[in-house]
Amino acid sequence: MTSRDETEALSVAAESSGALERHGSGSGSGEVSTQRHSSGEVSTERHSSGEVSTKRPGAVDTAEEPSPDTRPRTRDLDTSPIAEAATAPDTAAGGGSDDGSDDDGASPGGRKRRPLRTSLIALAAITVAAAAGVAATGTIGGDGGGSGGSAPSGPPATAKVERTTLTDTETVDGNLGYGDATTVQAPASSSGTGDGQSGQGQSGQDQAGQGSSAAGSAGDGIVTWVPEEGKKIERGDTVYRVDQQRIPLLYGSFPLYRTLRSGSEGDDVRMLEKNLRALGYTGFTVDDTYNSATAEAVKEWQDDLNREETGTVAAGDAVVADGARRVADVKTSPGAALSGSILSWTGTERIVGVDLDVQFEDLVEKGTKVTVELPDNTTVQAEVTDIGTPSTSQGDDSADGSGSGSGDSGSGDSDDKATLPVELTVKDQKGLGRYQAAAVQVTLKAESREDVLVVPVSALVAQRGGGYAVEVVTADGTEYRPVKLGMFADSRVEVSGKGIKEGTVVGVPK
Repeated sequence: MTSRDETEALSVAAESSGALERHGSGSGSGEVSTQRHSSGEVSTERHSSGEVSTKRPGAVDTAEEPSPDTRPRTRDLDTSPIAEAATAPDTAAGGGSDDGSDDDGASPGGRKRRPLRTSLIALAAITVAAAAGVAATGTIGGDGGGSGGSAPSGPPATAKVERTTLTDTETVDGNLGYGDATTVQAPASSSGTGDGQSGQGQSGQDQAGQGSSAAGSAGDGIVTWVPEEGKKIERGDTVYRVDQQRIPLLYGSFPLYRTLRSGSEGDDVRMLEKNLRALGYTGFTVDDTYNSATAEAVKEWQDDLNREETGTVAAGDAVVADGARRVADVKTSPGAALSGSILSWTGTERIVGVDLDVQFEDLVEKGTKVTVELPDNTTVQAEVTDIGTPSTSQGDDSADGSGSGSGDSGSGDSDDKATLPVELTVKDQKGLGRYQAAAVQVTLKAESREDVLVVPVSALVAQRGGGYAVEVVTADGTEYRPVKLGMFADSRVEVSGKGIKEGTVVGVPK
């Protein structure tokens, strides 16, 4: 009777690179023949002497006795408990081990155990993934209180609960500059309102005198000098020259609009006398009446200006503004006829303009204090000094072209945002540095909470089932304590709850 070892032949479909055949012999010689086909074909034979020879295509048959170090061993893989635990069934077609024994775990169905290295890698990957999953949950179990919420280890960093005033703010865009420019126009001609509005009769001799007192007052003459851009002009300084006669700056709230002489009365007389007094002229009383004393002071002023001493002041003899001015743009040049626009100017102090979204209108009023951040990250304090009328960009665009009216009929105004022009005054002009014009950030105060407990927002931990807690560091370790949240501001949050007080140490990320 032939034994099972003598008659059994196994043909196992292994990798796609070839096929493996194993034959057993019952003669006691243990002869084994193994063949692997395709490009990696290997032929192994075991002879009765116990020798093993391996043949590769084109290789010389080596039937010598192998050294103990190179002798194949059949039980040096997959024997550790870790490998046994990490083993996963493989349903691919395959066979047993090289020696055909059952000790390596090959099942009658042809399943084989994965190599040890693969098992260890898989086990490590599962362990890392599980740890990452726990760390990424961002939640804690239980109700967040007591020992049940204790953390297994201390937090990576800590912060203390602080008692302070928490202020919620809104930051908007602004522009640093000198404000809107206004234009200085040439005076009206003699046929205008200059003499007619005086309310008094005037002889031809007086008219001739008026004409000689200021060549530019009648709208005639040649411009002979203009200031450069950026020049600061104060009371009494020359704004421009006409036929080499100086046209000075006076301070006031409205322009000269008639010829002033002895007997004139009104607010414009008082404005003129205030300026004469400020420039150092005396001998008259500052009031609403233009008398002989006023006329004498005017003659002294005209003499200092190298003009004819007439004792009368015409509409074009001076330019009036509400204060010192800074030349923004010169619109004429020496040699041009005195007409139209001469120059534009602004105030001399830098201000901040903001086109404020109307949703923040309730955050500003005259006198509101704000913080202005400059491009170099320095800050200065400013105050709201003027609030304009809300407007939209659509209204400005519609005036650009004659065809915009029909185009607007089919378009909605959903993209238009109403803005409120706000002007901010900066008292500390030196704090603005050398910036003449720059984009800035304006911080408006929206809400303040005084004497509240706050922690960094990053200290909050979401609780399972809703709500938040903080990880409190105690003498015995750490524990999670639930907190009630209040106002958020500046990366901090108002908190309250049992066991939360000033100085309490809480965990935060690094």
